[in-house]
Amino acid sequence: MSEAWYAEGLRFSCQRSGRCCTGASGNIWVSHQEIEALAQRLGVDIETFCRKYTRTVHRKGQDRMSIIDIKTSHNNYDCVFFKKGQGCTVYEERPTQCRTWPFWECNLGDQEAWEALQSECPGVGKGHLYSAREIGIIKGDDGLPK
Repeated sequence: MSEAWYAEGLRFSCQRSGRCCTGASGNIWVSHQEIEALAQRLGVDIETFCRKYTRTVHRKGQDRMSIIDIKTSHNNYDCVFFKKGQGCTVYEERPTQCRTWPFWECNLGDQEAWEALQSECPGVGKGHLYSAREIGIIKGDDGLPK
């Protein structure tokens, strides 16, 4: 197997800009354990949490849970836990999918894809230097459906 183009590592430090929390509608996959942690943080039971903050998505022959997003303008949606001027209101318990951004396979295909991401995410190219090994571990357990 050939060496990854990012063999020397990549820098990333979340700037809490919220750009990954807003934009096009999508799925924010959440596991049962993550639902439990988020419900506890918000002081609600799991049933209430699921009713208020999640939706069921049928994908690849199975039902999965996704955090809802809220339409804020014509083509813009915000994660229900994103608050303008504050950022992610559940940052410490955010789902794995959010924790592993931007080290997703779609962003790591080649150097050009990573560099293009810098215009969308102000934390790309800044802060902590993640080794290729660390990146491999993160992208291997990114919370996204396989």
